[in-house]
Amino acid sequence: MLAVLEKHLARMIIGLVVVAVFLAHVIELGGLRLPLLANLEAIVYDTRLRLTMPQTVDPRIVILDIDEKNLAEREQGGEGRWPWPRDRLALLMDKLFDRYEIAVVGFDIVFSERDESSGIRVLERLSERELRDVSQFQSILRRLKPQLEYDDIFARKIQGRPVVMGYVLLGEDSAAVQKKGMLPAPILSSKSFEGRTVATTSWGGYTANLNVLQKVAAGGGHINARTDDDGIIRRVPMLAEHGGAYYEPLSLAMVRVLLGSPPVKALAPGAGFGAGHARSELEWLQVGSLLIPVDEEACALVPYRGRTGSFKYFSIVDVMNERIDPAELRGKIVLVGTTAPGLLDLRATPVDPVYPGVEVHANMISGMLDGNIKQRPPFVVGAEFVLLLASGVAMALVLPLLTPLTSTLATLLVLAAALATNVMMLQHGDLVLPLASGLVMILLLFTLNMAYGFFVEARGMRQITGLFGQYVPPELVDEMARDPEKYNMKPRAAELTILFSDVRDFTSISEALQPEELREYINEYLTEMSAIIRNRHRGTLDKYMGDAIMAFWGAPVADPQHARNGVLAALDMQKECRILNEKFAARGWPTLKIGVGVNSGNVRVGDMGSKVRRAYTAMGDVVNVASRLEGVTKRYGADIIIGDGTRKLISGIVLREVDRVRVKGKEEPVTIYEPLGLEGQVEQAKQDEINIWNQALRLYRQQEWDRAEVQLLNLRKMAPDGELYGLFIERIAHHRAHPPGEGWDGAWTFETK
Repeated sequence: MLAVLEKHLARMIIGLVVVAVFLAHVIELGGLRLPLLANLEAIVYDTRLRLTMPQTVDPRIVILDIDEKNLAEREQGGEGRWPWPRDRLALLMDKLFDRYEIAVVGFDIVFSERDESSGIRVLERLSERELRDVSQFQSILRRLKPQLEYDDIFARKIQGRPVVMGYVLLGEDSAAVQKKGMLPAPILSSKSFEGRTVATTSWGGYTANLNVLQKVAAGGGHINARTDDDGIIRRVPMLAEHGGAYYEPLSLAMVRVLLGSPPVKALAPGAGFGAGHARSELEWLQVGSLLIPVDEEACALVPYRGRTGSFKYFSIVDVMNERIDPAELRGKIVLVGTTAPGLLDLRATPVDPVYPGVEVHANMISGMLDGNIKQRPPFVVGAEFVLLLASGVAMALVLPLLTPLTSTLATLLVLAAALATNVMMLQHGDLVLPLASGLVMILLLFTLNMAYGFFVEARGMRQITGLFGQYVPPELVDEMARDPEKYNMKPRAAELTILFSDVRDFTSISEALQPEELREYINEYLTEMSAIIRNRHRGTLDKYMGDAIMAFWGAPVADPQHARNGVLAALDMQKECRILNEKFAARGWPTLKIGVGVNSGNVRVGDMGSKVRRAYTAMGDVVNVASRLEGVTKRYGADIIIGDGTRKLISGIVLREVDRVRVKGKEEPVTIYEPLGLEGQVEQAKQDEINIWNQALRLYRQQEWDRAEVQLLNLRKMAPDGELYGLFIERIAHHRAHPPGEGWDGAWTFETK
């Protein structure tokens, strides 16, 4: 387990660093805020909103629209260009409350300038100057003045009726911060929070309604929205701070008037719910029985019902001319606003890029009455932190341990769980949890793991392929590439089987062929022999030495059958020589004959050499003996000679013990064998020959020269071309002349390689 962790430690650390960056973004550690994630969160929120909004028309709320129809001239059925004389708005008040019996009306319009359309101001200047001494003029003016003070007329029509006035708050950095008109009474003061710290939007000035109008209105609210960094309106400040006091929006003011003007209470977590001490962050505003959730800036998310037209629109001129059925407006909440492009009350929202500002207030009123304003309280930061921490750490630690397929499935499962949890909390708990950061983090962790696997671990695979591809068969390279860290070229001790092969009488062959023919001859030979070693018997091709080949089994990939595979490769090489000789004979080329030596034992294998040239090779006494065994094959007339170390590791192969020898550079005698084929594939005559040979060899080692010679002569009759038997007949003659004496171990010493 520890080895596995060490293997993937780098990936785990990278994953944890990624998680730490996302966590720092969530809590804005050190002011860190990643704009891309914030923008993505806004996009995700907008998409989620569009997919879940009801897209129905709220029948409780209507909008009296100052549209193009209203702005037409009187003779065309309109009221002319805005602003209209306020005696006309006074008439509108009578129509709305007396004929249509509406519940409440709110103005998404600010009346900050006095109405002088009646000419009263001109008459007043005349009475103060040119006509101040004309008593008849002064008398008529006093009699007419109440009829010409349109602001006073409008105020009288507002008074005592549920009319809410809208006003605009100005930012601290506004180029023209001013305090114009009269603000309504604030709904809360700093004392209302009982020492708790509450973050809100703050405003330096305002453009409000005339005193004469605001004094008699049932209420007033700001018509500001909270525009996000991307210019989209998603929230409305439910508490806007100015001068240490807190003011409500138009929508809340209208709801309060509708409910009888109950006070507003600021609630922190647990307050009013029988819980213990409240936290400092504001989470709710309580208005009568209604609870309005707010976020960390005391703003509420606008619960958009749908695209433009989620509320019924009527032209004001149709109301004033009584062209609307009274049932259409009776008992309704009325908002007076404009959709006319020239009056500049069109906003960018998540549901429409061009959206009437008056519908923002209508959506807020609808959401407050239905209690379906989504919550994004301050504690969602903590919730997001915990969710990212849990899922991020789990993925950072687990993904590196998984295969690409299981990593993909696990990532899809985590993504599905994150989405399902988010949707469930939104639909059933009205809780807006951040989603973009989690999704991006999950996908980034997955991508980094896949990229790391491709670029880093695949690099290891490519290194394996580059390092070993020229030595070992492709299937072994693939096996090594699946776990490249297990394989490297560092020298190590290992039990291997070594094979040496060499072309006999190569000098004669080279003299008999033209240079181009010799190149083709040796290339075809080496190609076929290499294919047998690498592809057929999974051996590692070490090197070519002219016409000689060195190969081994058991490295870099462990091979429990390394000795058997080496011997089988040697047998197949001899068979291939016979096939090649048929091809060569057809081309008039010399016959090919090779000798193969095979030995097994402990060696050093790895990347060895000098600073100038290095190679992946094997070294040691076992290698030297294998080379010597190949050299003595021609002395015995054998195609293949294997050492005793190899003989002990194989089974199922018919062997003939050849001799016990001391090769050059070795004091200890080595028993050598000739493999003749697989059991069941060697002819019975050959088996009989081996049995007689074994008797002759035993007699030879017992120094019973005559009996041994008789057996050898019989063997020569059975196999006239058996060079081995002639060699031992010559040795018997030598030993007769030079008796080896007592204690002789039967070994023959070679003085040359």
